[in-house]
This record gives sequence, structure tokens and C-alpha cells, in this order.
Amino acid sequence: MFNAARNFGFITGDDGKDVYTSAIEGCAALKVGDSVEYEVEASSCGPRAKNVKKI
Repeated sequence: MFNAARNFGFITGDDGKDVYTSAIEGCAALKVGDSVEYEVEASSCGPRAKNVKKI
């Protein structure tokens, strides 16, 4: 669930794993069920999505 007011949240990938994100390109608001593309990078808090784009 992505919190647009706070601009962070979690994305659930096709593999069922949640990935933290704090940036959506173009500041697009996300809702449950929206499809996105992203890359995963390692962070000190675990996997993090980057280059997130709503599709």
C-alpha cells in the first residue's frame, strides 16, 4: 500500500514479495491494484524499489 500523503509505501511484486519505495516518477498517486514497473536495489533496510513508474 502506497501512502500518497507521505510519499512512501510498499509495492507487492509478481513474486508476492513486498518492496519499500519512497519515490514515484512524475509524483503519480498509486492505488491498490495499480500496475507499476520498477527496479530493485539493496538498502540498509532491505530491498527498495527505484525508478518506479505507473503503467
